[in-house]
Amino acid sequence: MSGRYHYDLLTIGAGSGGVAASRRAASHGARVAICEQDRVGGTCVIRGCVPKKILMYASEFADALHDGPGYGWKMEGRFDWAVLQAQQAGEVARLERLYQSMLRDAGVELVRGAARLVDAHTVQVGGSTLTAEHILIATGARPVVPDVAGSDLFQTSDDLFAWPELPDEVVIVGGGYIASEFAGILNGLGSGTTVLARGPSLLSGFDADVQAALYEQMKARGIRIVLNQPVRSVKRSDGNRLLVATAVSTLACDAVVAATGRQPNTASLGLEDIGVVLGPSGAIPIDEACRTRVSSVYAVGDVTDQVNLTPVAIAQGRSLADSLFAGVPFWYRADDVPSAVFSQPPVACVGVTEQDAARDGLAFDVYQTAFKPLKNTVSGRSERTMMKLIVERESQRVVGCHMVGRDAPEIMQGVAIAMKSGARKIDFDRTVGIHPTAAEEMVTLRTPRAGTDSN
Repeated sequence: MSGRYHYDLLTIGAGSGGVAASRRAASHGARVAICEQDRVGGTCVIRGCVPKKILMYASEFADALHDGPGYGWKMEGRFDWAVLQAQQAGEVARLERLYQSMLRDAGVELVRGAARLVDAHTVQVGGSTLTAEHILIATGARPVVPDVAGSDLFQTSDDLFAWPELPDEVVIVGGGYIASEFAGILNGLGSGTTVLARGPSLLSGFDADVQAALYEQMKARGIRIVLNQPVRSVKRSDGNRLLVATAVSTLACDAVVAATGRQPNTASLGLEDIGVVLGPSGAIPIDEACRTRVSSVYAVGDVTDQVNLTPVAIAQGRSLADSLFAGVPFWYRADDVPSAVFSQPPVACVGVTEQDAARDGLAFDVYQTAFKPLKNTVSGRSERTMMKLIVERESQRVVGCHMVGRDAPEIMQGVAIAMKSGARKIDFDRTVGIHPTAAEEMVTLRTPRAGTDSN
């Protein structure tokens, strides 16, 4: 490790990826500093995964209130938004302190302030000039709002975590995972909820059967879904409500939330000035080892706009630190990365979609089922679970798995391990199921779906 610089690694951004990389590098004996101008913890801890999941748990109590009478429970529910907001804010603050202590205990110096690159080894932070042999960009991404008249009236998921009151009626603009998740949360907590999507389906890019199943289940929960209607404008009415206009309709609400994508945080970093070319959205292009076009500058996580998942950023960061400071070959690979949408019901998947397989000319079979979980039979809830396996015909490897239903994310984690290990359909078939569970359906699918669109 060179003594020419202040640090061996200087990380910009103290989110999940940056913290993971910095701590791992320090564990290998590197001199490490991490720069952060905002709260330590990044999107996931401060304004994403953690507070969102807390709100989701709260909203699920509505299901218990609905299902309880079928099991003999008589319940009355009164929800207090202020209590929930205080609880989630307290947990976020606790985790932020934990992240700070983890950096301190690892020997990573925390430098406060906005960072800008001066050259391939130099970063300006406030009035200080810092140098490093390696520089890692891990600044994440931020929500964007549609560029339409009245765009200043939009709020984002970031704002939602600080709402002092729960609106009576909310319009969520967007049809992706953020829109789907917050629609379930707000609907469960009692807000009238409308999803306004510009495209023909929810969850564009997911398997078509997943899209269809989630659409039907969300509608059955009372969420209004309007497809193929891009927002044209937002304005405030004389009665102080918001009017969200499309080409064919106008929706009245008390709050409008933009969930129309996220943009990498690269605008003020000076990357292009030192030769790091950015993509159209501001994303940093990287190779398979997280290197940019400047050999001493690396990037991980959402700022690259590749696989925008917290565990991916962490894996990239740790793999990079291992390769730079421990001589370990870069081990993270982007294949068979599992993901989940914490909608209601939740979605989880790993591997290829049926549409991907057909497009790529793969000869494959589809094993699929839809059923009413045992819990719903007594409660009277109509919600069904959908499961789907995609099997490469020649090798019989399971190359895709998709699920919509309760506990889908928990179930998919185990399936992802099996697929990462190269499991074949016969390995699933010979695995004894745990009864009675939804997960056992994964090992009882015996007959390929008729009319599979494969070669």
